[in-house]
Amino acid sequence: MRKLFLLVFSLSVICITSQAQSSGYKTALGVKVWDGGGISFKHFVNGNNALELIGYFWNRGTRITGLYEIHGPISGATGLQWYIGPGAHVGFYNTKYGDGAFIGLDGVLGLDYKFKGAPINMSLDWQPSFEFGDNRGFVGSWGGLGVRYTF
Repeated sequence: MRKLFLLVFSLSVICITSQAQSSGYKTALGVKVWDGGGISFKHFVNGNNALELIGYFWNRGTRITGLYEIHGPISGATGLQWYIGPGAHVGFYNTKYGDGAFIGLDGVLGLDYKFKGAPINMSLDWQPSFEFGDNRGFVGSWGGLGVRYTF
């Protein structure tokens, strides 16, 4: 897991120094579909750097995740960008999944698309994480499809 975190962090630093096109929007709010559902709020803090806050809700509990995302253009695909970055989360789980509150480190790797002429943004990503605590560890099943209204 440490190697995965170092890889994500290294790629993030490299991406920060690269040039990227504007995402086509500043802020977006919507839903993220995964095993359960969630609310996603994404805001570009400057150029190609965004912060995303996700609240996941499903039958095993709730998880709040914060991500720092570095976006880059995909040549020849207007409106489509890749993104990568580090993050962290806190999870509040019921007895079906360990009963308690746990923290963890996250990474994200995904694609982001802004529809031209419409205030709609979609994303598809993978969010591997490492959670600390008894019977915790690497979890590779987070991520999902995001659909957001942009403004």
